[in-house]
Amino acid sequence: YDEIITYSFMSPTYYDKIRMPKDSSLRNSLKILNPLGEDTSIMRTTILPSMLEIIARNNSYRNKSARLYELGKIYLPREDGLADEPKYLSLGAYGDGVDFFSYKGGIETLLHELRITDVKYVACTDNDSYHPGRCAKISTADGKVLGVFGEIHPEVQKNYAIDAPVYVAEIDFENLFAESDLDKHFTPLPKFPATTR
Repeated sequence: YDEIITYSFMSPTYYDKIRMPKDSSLRNSLKILNPLGEDTSIMRTTILPSMLEIIARNNSYRNKSARLYELGKIYLPREDGLADEPKYLSLGAYGDGVDFFSYKGGIETLLHELRITDVKYVACTDNDSYHPGRCAKISTADGKVLGVFGEIHPEVQKNYAIDAPVYVAEIDFENLFAESDLDKHFTPLPKFPATTR
């Protein structure tokens, strides 16, 4: 995967492009007092539009495939006028034989490398941005949701003029590392090496 870095501000129209419900709490965004323009007038509450913009750009340049990631913040407004700023890991891929199961395998590899065990994948049909039959939530054995991944809904692909199936994951970075075990474990070599006769 290649890293991308995108702006934290975006246009309110992006919520419609990803089919976010009109009554979603994520539509409540911090407005920028002196925006550069309408396309940069609010702070993002989801990292998905940023990833899809870059994938759409790569697709329009006729790149047959791409695998991208971004570690970025979202901005969830609080009552005091400021925002919580959780970090999210976004993974996006299309082309070159990528399908739901190979994409899921990549996520399983990431979790394995972080030594996160007892993970459950639960079908997710209530996220309008993703294909209802090819989307899953990632959760731990105790029910903590780490994120969501799957194939982007065909209508969202159409909104971004992408002509190939796109797979994206949105993973809560803080929860991911809270569950990980990064301590190295090793077994010391024997004091007396074995000999053969």
